[in-house]
Amino acid sequence: MNPKFIIALLLSASFYGQVNTEVYLFDLSMENGNPMLTNPKNISNNEGYDNQPSFLDNNTILFSSTRAEQTDIKKFNIEAGSTTSWISNTPTGSEYSPLKIPGKNAVSAIRLDLDGLQLLYEYDLKTGESVPILDQMKIGYHIWYSDHKLISSVLVDNRLDLVMSDLKDGTNRTLQRNIGRSLSKIPNSDLISYISKKENPWQIKSIDPNTETINYISDVPKESEDICWLNPKIILTGAGKSLMKFNVENDVEWIPIMYFEEEEINNISRIATNENRTRLAFVAEESPANIVQQQLDAYNAKDIEAFMYTYSNDIKLYNYPNKLFLDNWTDMKNRYAEFFESTPDLHCKIKNRIVIGNKVIDEEFITANGSNFSAVAIYEVENGKIAKVTFMR
Repeated sequence: MNPKFIIALLLSASFYGQVNTEVYLFDLSMENGNPMLTNPKNISNNEGYDNQPSFLDNNTILFSSTRAEQTDIKKFNIEAGSTTSWISNTPTGSEYSPLKIPGKNAVSAIRLDLDGLQLLYEYDLKTGESVPILDQMKIGYHIWYSDHKLISSVLVDNRLDLVMSDLKDGTNRTLQRNIGRSLSKIPNSDLISYISKKENPWQIKSIDPNTETINYISDVPKESEDICWLNPKIILTGAGKSLMKFNVENDVEWIPIMYFEEEEINNISRIATNENRTRLAFVAEESPANIVQQQLDAYNAKDIEAFMYTYSNDIKLYNYPNKLFLDNWTDMKNRYAEFFESTPDLHCKIKNRIVIGNKVIDEEFITANGSNFSAVAIYEVENGKIAKVTFMR
């Protein structure tokens, strides 16, 4: 096959920044020990990165949301006509992972400034004014154990460490190295759960910050990064388009309990419930079909930066059925940049499209260098990026 025609089969992206994600909200109830979700609603409904939901109270949810090429904290009032307002507006940086601070009319959030400085800040809910909470650690994720004790996933080298900070005496104590981002209070207990990445498979563990006692709870299914507790017994996690449940008292394996047929719900993550367990929120990535369509737009516009941004760093290109011919992101970018420059009549039109899970199968009609031909491309999307493409012609 002509290498230029192989290159011509690829589609590419039209967005910059992080993976497009949305925040979904449901009413939550329990029936026969199983969670039931009703009244689904996309509460972000916004192009770009919308993520990390947490509940300010039983009727108000916070999350990070993209606007004007930055990420600010958004507040969503569930009962007051689903109205929204912004808590932060930081032109010099973006906020992530907002949480209510116990005993204060304020929230905490991670601020990542344009100069790379990453600190935990406090934001006054009335005025929006902010002050640093801890200025000596690069916190990735956090949870409040009390009004003065903070449990955090702290960035150290290429890993996250579990650290307990006491804001009264100014101490910071590392409790374990190499953990995940998910930190949760276990209902009706003095325990915090976290995901230990020291083991394979990863393990959910609990720690008592008062005694520093650590106990094993369960293995993590399919390297899931996020969990939440519905009650002292039941844990939820996301796996692709499914929610899975684990009862710590009698389950041996995680049990799939809900599969979302909707095309727009993929790679469920960041699960959160309100205090009285009547509402549940999670984050889902956009449809793989949207990513592929955005690729097509950028391909036809010959926008090399948008084109390459959608591909994962370890992108692999195959000729059907499994002949690898390119697996280097930089080489791919150089080849496409040259091809876009030398092909003024380049155009691709989709004749048919099939979506199966994370795979998008496109039948394409391509014009390039005065020639017209048909081809099929099979795209595999992982974590919001195209990780593999297989071509048939």
